[in-house]
This record gives sequence, structure tokens and C-alpha cells, in this order.
Amino acid sequence: MATNRTHRVTMSDVARHAGVSRTTVSFVLNDKPGAVIPEETRRRILAAIDELGYRPNAGARALAANRSGWFGLITEIVTGPFAGEVITGAQSRAWGDRRFLLIAASEGDPAQEAAALDQMLEHRVEGLLYATTWHRAVTLPKAVREVPTVLVNCYDAAGELPCILPDEVSGGYKATRRLLDAGHTRVGFINLDPAIPAAIGRREGYERALREAGITPDPSLVVPGWATADSAYTAACELLDRPVGDRPTALFCGNDRMAMGAYDAIKERGLRIPHDVAVVGFDNQELIAAYLRPKLTTLALPFEAMGTKGIDMLAALAAGQPLGTHRVTIDCPLLERSSV
Repeated sequence: MATNRTHRVTMSDVARHAGVSRTTVSFVLNDKPGAVIPEETRRRILAAIDELGYRPNAGARALAANRSGWFGLITEIVTGPFAGEVITGAQSRAWGDRRFLLIAASEGDPAQEAAALDQMLEHRVEGLLYATTWHRAVTLPKAVREVPTVLVNCYDAAGELPCILPDEVSGGYKATRRLLDAGHTRVGFINLDPAIPAAIGRREGYERALREAGITPDPSLVVPGWATADSAYTAACELLDRPVGDRPTALFCGNDRMAMGAYDAIKERGLRIPHDVAVVGFDNQELIAAYLRPKLTTLALPFEAMGTKGIDMLAALAAGQPLGTHRVTIDCPLLERSSV
């Protein structure tokens, strides 16, 4: 049968072509439980669908089944250095359940986030992930409560929504432990903005590792680097210009950009990495960590694992299953290169 491609093929067209009722076509399309459809009739309907090029209306099917097959992801990460990792983890896990990911870039703009959320809800997503570039508290519109929602790399300021976070304390501990195991007892720490959760957690891990090694933490060895290479360069100069017996022989930097600034300060003083000063970074920002010379030993932020876990939690919530915990932490793995 020739079809007019300017005409949108409807379920009624399929029914007429197959010589059955529209209801029978609907039962076959939706695999309605309890509907007794002869196999020959089913084959005839499927053949008509294929011949006519009929495409079911996804919105109508979602409305009828109360299931769209979509999860939503609102994120600013697509414009950040970790673009793709949380999306890769989430999409791969969603596809394992034959679900898809509807992605909206927010740029951190509340108005844009609210508009993206409205669109997600209009498309009847079954659940929502909200992911941020850096670990912090967030306040989201009340509308997120209309569907299961899980936060990634951030947490709800009101404490109501489940979240997945990097284990900052363990990361700080492992970074410092690696330097201690290499024989360093004077470990400087160039931290992030001291007030943010990542800085607080990483410093806690740093001090815990020192105490376990029998070393009393020295506050003068902790200097804020404010997350930039320039400020970390200044902080590293401050630490390395101390008297030889008092200066650190190792630096733990709160992110890889700061490690890059520390490298410059170390080399300007004629010191070698790692022979004179060892360095460990944080984040595993590939364009920095793998291309510094020597290559940077660092901790990885587990964005892909957090995206995967987020979908696991959403699937459980969408199925009406309780979560074991509303606050999940994911380990930050240590990646060995050449700077220790």
C-alpha cells in the first residue's frame, strides 16, 4: 500500500489497514496484560505498522502507562572540566534498564534550571538527577518533589533529598598517607577555599593521616590556594621559602590546577619533583595531571561512578523501593603517576 508521507500515520490508519479495531491495535502496541489476541492478528497488525511506518506517540503512551522510559539530568557539568563523566555513568546504567537520559545544561542559572525542570516534568520523566561541578549545598525548586530526585556532587540544604557525594575525607587521607608512606614527615597542604565542604573534608583526612603517623598537624603548613594556579603558586612560594629544616618536603594540593602552580614554584627554586619535593593533586583533571612533567599523582573525583549510582537510586525510588541511606559517599581513587 502506497502511503502519503506528508500524512502522519495514526493508530486508526493501522487498524483500517490490518482490518481490526483501534482498540486491538492499542492492545498489541502496549502489550496489554490479559488481552487475548490471536497470533495471526498480532502478526497482521505488526506488518501494518511496519508497512505504514507508524510511530507511536511517546507522550500519549507515557500518559497511558504512567511510564516514559526517561530519566532527566539537569547539570552545569557539561561546560566544566569533567564534562561527560557523570553523563557517561548515568546513561550507561540507564540503558541497562532500557531507559534514556534527557539532559539539560543549566550553567548554574536558577531561572534556566527552573525552566529545564518544567520541561522535564512536561516530558513525564520518571526521575531526576541534579549534578553540580563542585561539592556544595543547593536549594532546588519545590517542583523537584513531583518525581524521585537524586543529587550528584551536591546535597540538599533542607536535608530532604537523597544525594551522592565524593568521599572527601577519605581522599584527603589517602593523598597524605601516600606522601607519608614515601618517607615525608613535613607535608604541606595547599587547600581550597577553607569554607567549602571539599576543603573541610580533605583537611580532616589530611590531619587524620598525620595523627595516625604520630605527627601533630602544624596549622602553619596549611595555606589556602583558592582553587587557582596563581594563588597556589603564591602559597607554594610561602611554604618553600621557609628555612630548609622547616619547609615541607611534600605538598598535597587541593586540586590539579593548584598543583600546576606549585610545580612552577618548586622548579623556580631549583628543586626537583619528586626528589626534593613530592606533590599529590586532587580531581584528576586529565589535561593537567597527565601532561605535567613529571606526571602528577592525584586523586580522581568519581563522577562516572556517581552518575551510575544516581541512576541505581532513581530506579529504586521509581519502583517504590526504599533507599538504604539518603547520603551515599563514593571513594576517590588514587592514580599513581610520577610526582611522588
